[in-house]
Amino acid sequence: MTRRFSFYPTVLLFTVLLRAGIPAGAQDFGFGGLGDFTGADGENSLGSGASPFALSMSGEAAMEIIGFVEEFDDPADTALDANFRGRLAFEANGANVKAVIDLKINAAGEKYALGPVAPDEAYLQAYFGDLELESGLRKLTWGRADSLGPLDVINPLDYTSLTNMTDYIENKIAQPLIHLSYRAGSFTKIETVLLPWFSPHRSAEQGRWAPSYPVPLAQDFKITTPPELGKLAYAQAGARFTTTLGPADIGLQYFYGRMYQPVSTSAFNAQGQLSGIALDYNRYHQIGLDWAQVIAGFNLRAEAAANITGDLDGDDGSVYNPALLWSLGFDRDLLWGINLNLQCNESIRLLNDKVSDNPLLDIEAGKDMTSSRITAVLSKKFLRDELEVRAAGIWSIEEEDFLVVPGIYWTIQDLQLEFSAGIFGGDENGQLGQYGPNSFVKCGITYSF
Repeated sequence: MTRRFSFYPTVLLFTVLLRAGIPAGAQDFGFGGLGDFTGADGENSLGSGASPFALSMSGEAAMEIIGFVEEFDDPADTALDANFRGRLAFEANGANVKAVIDLKINAAGEKYALGPVAPDEAYLQAYFGDLELESGLRKLTWGRADSLGPLDVINPLDYTSLTNMTDYIENKIAQPLIHLSYRAGSFTKIETVLLPWFSPHRSAEQGRWAPSYPVPLAQDFKITTPPELGKLAYAQAGARFTTTLGPADIGLQYFYGRMYQPVSTSAFNAQGQLSGIALDYNRYHQIGLDWAQVIAGFNLRAEAAANITGDLDGDDGSVYNPALLWSLGFDRDLLWGINLNLQCNESIRLLNDKVSDNPLLDIEAGKDMTSSRITAVLSKKFLRDELEVRAAGIWSIEEEDFLVVPGIYWTIQDLQLEFSAGIFGGDENGQLGQYGPNSFVKCGITYSF
């Protein structure tokens, strides 16, 4: 499927900014010594009348070796994944504009990829007093939950590998969008966002991280998606209002978009075998609110939302029922410097009695009315905060499965060493439990600059 959006205009504009703002002699220095081009007296060193200009670069290079525990019994069958990943982030600042290009290295197969390089984010920001306009490929977080909450609806997620599943920001997929925000005073902000197209969650199509399907597949089984995903017919939009009332931060938002969970239509061949599934994505309205406040040393955060779909009677098997969603979480320092971050998310399907028992007639047949998940992170730092021991966990209550990620992280100036593991367990038919054979150990080293 061809997308009309490209990050090339952003790259071009970024290049124009460099050519216009940096003297000819400064363009040959590579990337050493990048910084603020101002003189000792605070005047712009680019010459009188030139706009203030600053350029910075940051990045990281990392190597990870991952071994899968179930394969350790037989060295001949043991598979070790060696993954190199890199990142280069460029930021150019003018008087009232900022250009950002954040590139992922070793990103072949990514959307908008140029060989092994792809933009993780690439966008422009322009400031007009209290008004801010940004456009491009962007990861945008709405809501106040530390992990994924019901209001964080802007970006789909990448599930092609679950070795870094607890890093929610990293797993977000940047989307082409136009984002407008206005600050009314010190504590109040109004935002609007337009996403011209829609992209679903990304899952592995084959290999160890490919999700299992609850139906037997025919030899020529195919899954298709609508060709209109990259057209305005799948555009999404939303608005958000945040402010502070006394000790509490609150937010209200509205979003009109597509659900990331697909609905499917089955196709059968002449022998009555399943030959393919056509996927589509339901439209829905979301109305939500969030709240954050510190009470008795607990940093509390809560979100609540109503997803209003096109099935207001609950009897359309091709459309998800309306649902209520909520999350409640906190973080707090416990004894001996141990920090706990805990969050519970739940969705509650409405009109549940109208759901058919036949999975061929209703996409929600056989599924629980509620879906509840608890995420937790327990951490403790030592040696002047250079050494961190951390354990993260995800537990799906109804599906009775889990993921636990214990790890040790040692930061030595610009270098970080990681020794961690991922343990999947529980019901083998659950979203997490199905990956029980993929429990892993990981050693990694990351240099940040």
